Amino acid sequence: MGYLNSVFSQSTSQVHVDSAPVSGGGLSQNGKFSYGYASSPGKRSSMEDFYETRIDGVEGEVVGLFGVFDGHGGARAAEYVKQNLFSNLIRHPKFISDTKSAISDAYNHTDSEFLKSENNQNRDAGSTASTAILVGDRLLVANVGDSRAVICRGGEAFAVSRDHKPDQTDERQRIEDAGGFVMWAGTWRVGGVLAVSRAFGDRLLKQYVVADPDIQGIYILSFRLAYTPSYLNVSQEEKVDDTLEFLILASDGLWDMVTNEEAVSMTKPIPDPEDAAKRLLQEANQRGNGDNITIVVVRFLAAEEESSHAAQ
Repeated sequence: MGYLNSVFSQSTSQVHVDSAPVSGGGLSQNGKFSYGYASSPGKRSSMEDFYETRIDGVEGEVVGLFGVFDGHGGARAAEYVKQNLFSNLIRHPKFISDTKSAISDAYNHTDSEFLKSENNQNRDAGSTASTAILVGDRLLVANVGDSRAVICRGGEAFAVSRDHKPDQTDERQRIEDAGGFVMWAGTWRVGGVLAVSRAFGDRLLKQYVVADPDIQGIYILSFRLAYTPSYLNVSQEEKVDDTLEFLILASDGLWDMVTNEEAVSMTKPIPDPEDAAKRLLQEANQRGNGDNITIVVVRFLAAEEESSHAAQ
């Protein structure tokens, strides 16, 4: 189809009208994955969630970039990260050759540039990020904060990101080593203020609330999966025989209402990822969610095709 022979870019724009949910989706031009999203302010009067779904071509590689960004203290940080993170990433000179280090650099560079832009602001703003980067046969998931990434592998749910909370032993130690403190104020908070321990922005807490992402590498080799959660310090890839079926990225508006297993169970029978994202959003709202909520679902069609052939 000439997909890799041309320079292309496909991305979604984000517009919320009043409190109406928005949704959409697409298909990669090489037919290897489809994606869908759904986003709603919920019962809140303001919208601080943002998302990005983008398909690009870099150095002859098919690149899919998907992100969910949950703002706090206003929408400025989340909107800035949506507009700049992936552009900074694909411009990184090592994006193809060393994608993991490029992701880490892009997160920190985007954070630094946002903080520079905040010099004249009186109110602090910050944002989580949960991102999935598809480069050829590699999938890398990176996050800061508590927007989560979950995969379905062989029909089972596996979290491939870690929610960054101040009461986690290593996070509390890192904060205290930097001269900060963690205290209970309705929930565990950095300095009694912030309920996540890593984020973009948060200028006044930046010494403690870093934008260093946890990055998990998931390698789709012959449609088979191997993954290494970096935060577990696993030095060897874990070889897995089951196929990778789909990925869910979502803000905590979903995960506060729905377990990883429930989200996978609800998504699995719905082939269209936009419909799946809308179904998850509806379920969270029916269970009483009052928060902004944003969901991105990515289906790996080549893996599904192989599973279908194997069953015949």
